[in-house]
This record gives sequence, C-alpha cells and structure tokens, in this order.
Amino acid sequence: MNRRLLLAFAAVALLALTAGCTGLFGGGEFSEEELQGDSSTSYEWNASTDVRLNVTDGEYHAVYDLEDQSEIELYERESLGEETPVEVNTVRFRYPNGTVVTLGQDHVEKQNSRTVITPPADDGQLAFTAPHRGKSFSVPTYVEGSYEVVLPRGMRVGNFLLSQVRPGDYTTDLRDGRVHIVWPDVTADDVVVRYYLARDLTIFTGVIAGGILLAIIGLAYFRLQIRQLEREREEMGLNVDTSDDEFDQGPPPGMG
Repeated sequence: MNRRLLLAFAAVALLALTAGCTGLFGGGEFSEEELQGDSSTSYEWNASTDVRLNVTDGEYHAVYDLEDQSEIELYERESLGEETPVEVNTVRFRYPNGTVVTLGQDHVEKQNSRTVITPPADDGQLAFTAPHRGKSFSVPTYVEGSYEVVLPRGMRVGNFLLSQVRPGDYTTDLRDGRVHIVWPDVTADDVVVRYYLARDLTIFTGVIAGGILLAIIGLAYFRLQIRQLEREREEMGLNVDTSDDEFDQGPPPGMG
C-alpha cells in the first residue's frame, strides 16, 4: 500500500516538475523564426480602413492602425466559449514614417489565454499572419474604427440561409473575384462573417428546385391514387346516392 502511495506521489511530482520546467523555459512561446516568418509576405499598409483582414485559404493577414495604444491582446473564442491565444507569425510594425520592423520575442508573448503584443511605439501599424480554417471568420474588435474583411477568392455572402455578416451597416464590393466587406464604424465586440462558395448557391438552388419538383410529382400521384380509388368504389357500387331513398318519408306526422 505504501509503495502504491509513493508511486502516486512520484507521478504527481513528475507532472508538476514537467509543468514547471515548461513554464521556466518558455514552453508554448513564439520562436524568433515564427515571428520573423516569411520574408516575402506583404501587407496592405495603405488600406482605407483602420483595420484590414485579408482572409485566404488556411490563414489571414491582419493590419491594425494603432493610435495611443501601448499594448494589444489577441485571442480567439473557441466553440465552447473559452479563449485561446492567437498563434501569430510574421509580425511586423510600421512606424508613421514608413519604416517597417519585425517584432521579436521581446515584443510578442503569450500570457494565459492571450497573445500580448507590445509595439515599439504607441502610434503606427501592426500586422501579423494567423491560421484560419473553415467557411466562417470571427475576430474580436481589438480597436474601434472602420473595418474591412476580404473573403477568399470565389467565396460569397448575400444568401441569408448560407451566410451571415455581423454587425450590420456594412457594404460589399466584388473586386477581382473577391468580396470586400466594409464597416464604416464598428463598436460591436466581434466581427463575424459566415460565407459560402459561389457554386454552393447553385447546388443549393438545384436541391430546392428538385425538392419542389418531387413535391409536385408526389402531390399529383397522390391525387391520381385518390381518383382511382373513387372510380373503384363506384364500380363496386359503394358510392350509392340515397338522397331519394323510398324509405325516407320525412319527419313523423305533426313534426314536419
């Protein structure tokens, strides 16, 4: 019994030691290689909005205009509502004079459920790349102002059954096969876009049309069967008109 207790305590101690070492040596932190990222990555520094989110297959590029902001905390909301740090890479900062620098580990770190970025200046533009998957895009509004979301090529919004855009008061524009969604002023907590592939609408319309056609055919067949049953009843003499039945003499005397 004592041996089992000792083994249990040893296992707990090993787990605690492992967790301590992970925290001590920066486990889960961003590497300099990740923050440097792909040197060929280009960001849209001259966008007309305060925030530009360019969504592509597998990732998105974000550019934020910062004004008097010494820190920004990035996080994602999972399906169950918990918050997790955004796995950023290729992090850049652009000074007002146009100089672009890479932000390393001294400016980017994970703290609990957030990715905390401390820019080298309070004013400027912050850009990063982060992973993305699926046909929906959601991001908290870390800064207020105008927002633009650029959807992947071939994706669309507009059909209320297949897409959703929040908040309202937005405009859409199709340029070079990509939909640009612009909000002039966002004060909501999140920007949410659920979109669909352009050909999905054709497939969806075809399915609906096919369903309606099948319903019409089914209704016609049902009515045909009803009429056939009526004819069979008539042939069998089951539908007899008794309105002039000789036994129907009307009400008893004195009650007519």
